Amino acid sequence: MILQFGPEAPWFLHVMAAAALVLHIGGGAVGILSGFTAMFAPKGGRLHRVSGTVFFVAMLSMAGVAAIVAPMLDDGRWTNTTAAVFTLYLIATAWAAVRRPPGQAGWFERAALAVPLGIAAMGVAVVPYGAATGRMDGFATIYMFALVCGLAAVSDIRMIRRGGVIGRDRTVRHLWRMGAALFVAAGSFFFGQQDRIPAAILATPIPAVLGVAPLVLMAFWWIRTRLPRGLKLRIARA
Repeated sequence: MILQFGPEAPWFLHVMAAAALVLHIGGGAVGILSGFTAMFAPKGGRLHRVSGTVFFVAMLSMAGVAAIVAPMLDDGRWTNTTAAVFTLYLIATAWAAVRRPPGQAGWFERAALAVPLGIAAMGVAVVPYGAATGRMDGFATIYMFALVCGLAAVSDIRMIRRGGVIGRDRTVRHLWRMGAALFVAAGSFFFGQQDRIPAAILATPIPAVLGVAPLVLMAFWWIRTRLPRGLKLRIARA
């Protein structure tokens, strides 16, 4: 995610490119650290709230820069643009889920629905092209996002039709969307930037474990939140 200009370009373009790189890398690093902290911190406590706020701001920085810069790169990384826009959607709707009063849905949720619907439609549209050209593997990322976006759109439509979410549904909506955004950030680094990882660490399972950890933590909290209260108490006492 490096935006470069030739030596003949005005100085302010070079400054903007450097600033974008710092915001993207810095936001990603802070986002991964604060995201894992929020995942492990007791839910509803001060540490969880503070780390969650830091994660929200950091991810806005990382994904926002990526969404703007990716189309400008020489290789035209539109899959990165898609991932960045989807990540912005995830963290924005996750934040809204806990900030909006329970049982309410407004214009923001209706407007945000356009993001998963648009990405899902794009994924469906490129299927015939991928099959005709024999380049199905090259569209694997788009297909994955299309599937996840389709599920997210269904979740949004159900929430809007019910007039919002309350109780455990509200918590689950927040958790899985923040967890998915953390997975995008962690996966982008530990799987997509392995040339930046020291060889000694790359030779160990650490990058793979940290890359998939957000999905494991997301599944854990999803199951734990969905469990009946009595069963959770019995498990805690075991």
